[in-house]
Amino acid sequence: MVVWALSWKHWVLGLLGYTPDHPLLGATHTSLHTAGGIAGGIEICITFPTEYVKTQLQLDERANPPRYRGIGDCVRLTVQDHGLRGLYRGLSSLLYGSIPKSAVRFGTFEMLSNTMRDPSGRLDNTRSLLCGLGAGVAEAVLVVCPMETLKVKLIHDQCSLQPRYRGFFHGVREIIRDHGVRGTYQGLTATVLKQGSNQAIRFYVMTSLRNWYKGDDPRREMHPVVTAAFGATAGAASVFGNTPLDVVKTRMQGLEAHKYRNTMDCAFQILRNEGPQAFYKGTVPRLGRVCLDVAIVFVIYEEVVKMLNNVWKTD
Repeated sequence: MVVWALSWKHWVLGLLGYTPDHPLLGATHTSLHTAGGIAGGIEICITFPTEYVKTQLQLDERANPPRYRGIGDCVRLTVQDHGLRGLYRGLSSLLYGSIPKSAVRFGTFEMLSNTMRDPSGRLDNTRSLLCGLGAGVAEAVLVVCPMETLKVKLIHDQCSLQPRYRGFFHGVREIIRDHGVRGTYQGLTATVLKQGSNQAIRFYVMTSLRNWYKGDDPRREMHPVVTAAFGATAGAASVFGNTPLDVVKTRMQGLEAHKYRNTMDCAFQILRNEGPQAFYKGTVPRLGRVCLDVAIVFVIYEEVVKMLNNVWKTD
């Protein structure tokens, strides 16, 4: 019974997005699910304007010509044309997908890492990279690709002279009616490459820093400030490592994706028409969002686990 309870709890904490370094105690499914939803919602609402600006800059092609001169200009024009609410266009698709995304990402990571830990429960850096890669591919296929496609199309639609979508659910209905369910899987290859490399880099960096900090004492507690710093570092590493893939993914999921035959053709056209610097469009706003994202998620979940260790015992 105790073994079943611990296994169940590991899966639920995976749903929350927490990857433990040591055996954890139990918690109810409802409380964990609720805490995960709240934490994910808070993180997205705080950081989404930076995601919006990043997406707009990546969609703003030189050949059009570009509408925005930079980050500040993008924010100014968006607020001028649509008010502050304009910076949250497309938020719904990420908000509705945050919980299942965390479930797949961390559940898969935990499942893979449990088979790769040494007898003491320690996960080495190389194996954490492989587990992160597997988790990223799984979340890309099951959740992230359709979620990101909807987000990009909703944001791109706002740039049109006559926006077509009246809101999230209307946008989903119209996209599926026009393109079928397959239409929500545009840019799947780029998304798999992006998410796989994203999580591989983040988990590798986070595990490396955590193993370095804890040394020979796997039970040494990490202060929330330390956790946040390590999380932000892992997030920054993933941004600099795979922003070109993020740019290609965004173009493949936009309203003008029909211009590209496939992912490679998209990358080639960007390089030919806009130059190599175009692959790093939106790096600064993405850096801000991702660093906050990873730092907030790790801190919140580690604090939730500490709280649950005090209220739910399985011994």
